[in-house]
Amino acid sequence: MSLLGFLIAASLSAADTSACLTPSTRATRILAVGKPVTSDQKIVAPQGAVASGTPKSTKPSAASGHLDTAGWPPKPWPEGMVWIPSGEFMMGGVGPEARKDEFPVHPVKVDGFWMDRTVVTNAEFRKFVRATGYLTTAERKPDWEEMKKTLPPGTPKPPEDIFVPGSLVFVPTKGPVPLDDPSRWWHWTPGASWRHPFGPKSRLHPKDDEYPVVHVSWDDAVAYCKWAGKRLPTEAEWEFACLGGGPPRRFIWGERPPSDSFHPANLWQGGFPYERKPMDGYLYTAPARSFKPNGYGLYNMIGNVWEWCADWYRDDYYATLAKGSIPTINPQGPAESHDPDNPDTPMRVTRGGSFLCNEGYCASYRPAARMKSSPDSGLSNVGFRGVMSDPDWRKKKTTVK
Repeated sequence: MSLLGFLIAASLSAADTSACLTPSTRATRILAVGKPVTSDQKIVAPQGAVASGTPKSTKPSAASGHLDTAGWPPKPWPEGMVWIPSGEFMMGGVGPEARKDEFPVHPVKVDGFWMDRTVVTNAEFRKFVRATGYLTTAERKPDWEEMKKTLPPGTPKPPEDIFVPGSLVFVPTKGPVPLDDPSRWWHWTPGASWRHPFGPKSRLHPKDDEYPVVHVSWDDAVAYCKWAGKRLPTEAEWEFACLGGGPPRRFIWGERPPSDSFHPANLWQGGFPYERKPMDGYLYTAPARSFKPNGYGLYNMIGNVWEWCADWYRDDYYATLAKGSIPTINPQGPAESHDPDNPDTPMRVTRGGSFLCNEGYCASYRPAARMKSSPDSGLSNVGFRGVMSDPDWRKKKTTVK
């Protein structure tokens, strides 16, 4: 094994195996394979699967999503968004699945804000791309000067033919594998992007318009939000909104864990990452308006795709907040990242879990669960939704002709 390979393997194996492990960065995954995955390895949508999910028929939410809007700001309201009222809550880990970086539990107060009712869909992202000509991180040739900022110092530059556009695609294994090495199920795939979720031989179809856009980096999500007059939610805003107006709790639906017979969200059924049992109707992602919305009318805050937040990730950030004023008001996240599992790589927070979460691999289908990824990394289970303050909405409305 090369020195580079050793460093990457050590970085990945050091992570908590109860967490949803992903490649530490786009850069490490490119270099770890030494050579890009080629299209003849057939990383394409399985037979009968749509580009971003595999339901034989879409499954609408079990509820109509009727909202109590009595406490909302005066009309007009931003299209596709719901009002999250100001409030105070105890932020942090609840239940036996809680991990070290979810503690200490601490009081937080957030101001009211508007939040997208669903994650951004393929149709919505396409409008942005058509209006701006934007190219996502996955569609651009990797820049070595940027890549090496996320690698151990002294990492040698690899051959030029490695630098091709692409992204990280989840590929089920043929059987049980050790769960401390995500490279077994995450494949660096040239040509994979939001337009080609499984690689260059896959493509989006009209029925995929209402599915979450994936293979978007944090930078891509920020660019979209800026164009739309929005921003990414802070980690505190996201957790408060996820609770839907209720108290902190183990799961948003109650105490019953998901299982092969109980499907409250789009999660992984069967042995991970090999046994594909889409009992909830979906093998990969589900339409953005699937399953029952929470108390604020937000869909799929748990499961389906991880959601980018604005904050840098620090494993000890909560300890810092707990020492400050009580409660912390509108925390904006730490000034810089620190991840002991990947000390050379700046990380941003993601929240909510994805279709890959299950009890045997990770239990991140919880309001308090935290995960992290490098801002340059897009994956087939990561998306985002936007937020804005009410004053920003009023300002936007008056400036739009």
